[in-house]
Amino acid sequence: MPHYRMSDGEKLFVREFGQGQPVLVLSGLGMLSWQWLPFLYRHAKTHRFIIPDWRGFGGSQDCAIPEMDAISSHWRDIDSLIDQLQLNEIPVIAYSMGATTAMHGMQYGNFAEHISAYLHIDQTPKIPVDDSWAYGLFGEHHPVFISILTELSQLLAQHQHTRYVKDLDSQTREQIAKLWLQFIGLQNSNKYSLKGFEWVLNQSRLQSLLLPSKRVDYMTWYINNYLYHQEDYREALQKLQCPVTFFSGTQSKLYPVQGQTLIAQSIAHAKHVHFKKSGHTPLLTEPVKFAREMSAFLKANATHKP
Repeated sequence: MPHYRMSDGEKLFVREFGQGQPVLVLSGLGMLSWQWLPFLYRHAKTHRFIIPDWRGFGGSQDCAIPEMDAISSHWRDIDSLIDQLQLNEIPVIAYSMGATTAMHGMQYGNFAEHISAYLHIDQTPKIPVDDSWAYGLFGEHHPVFISILTELSQLLAQHQHTRYVKDLDSQTREQIAKLWLQFIGLQNSNKYSLKGFEWVLNQSRLQSLLLPSKRVDYMTWYINNYLYHQEDYREALQKLQCPVTFFSGTQSKLYPVQGQTLIAQSIAHAKHVHFKKSGHTPLLTEPVKFAREMSAFLKANATHKP
């Protein structure tokens, strides 16, 4: 599996497999490229999948953090990858943070010109909640979410000299566990599940399993990305001329389905697939349907080019 050199000299790991039509796959925060294999490997005879590991994860875990926000950095890396692989008119599958990166490229770059079909998986076009958009991250609970992230950001900023979360002092790790449990509680109201999460978060060797990163600097970078992200990508999405498909978990507490439905309805040629038993992770909660709908997207947008 190759590494590609980015514009700042860092080497980004990119998982590539299959043959035929290239498909670019942009993962969610904390997701590793191999986790797509159960859904995509069956199409390896007809499609060549290109799946980068984001900086801080998997094969890209040692990449340096650039002097810019995470989404801008991710788009710069994708732009570089498109140039190096000479990708043009390709289907794009984008999930959660990967979808935000895709929309950023549509708004600030020429990404839309390279996309022949677009699959947008459970993400809002606007993270903040305000008078113009009530369906940002956590919807009506957005202020609570921002409060939690603010405390985490301020806490982590005091420990940037420590590389790994597991090496922080016990008091700091307890504070992180308490705040992250509040964050998980916004997504999951099951008290038994929360007890399990609480136990894991209070084990120093296991804590990083539930955190966005095991590194203090990367965790800070990603938290600050969502804390200060103010972009509105609605217009950029609506300008897409290619076939567009939305996958939405109707029970998603992170990104209210009402907002995803509104943006899907604003694109005349868009298809909207609802996962009625799912929240933000339909690939985990409804894997059979997810695989079936993924296959339908790939087949509907296949080309017959060699």
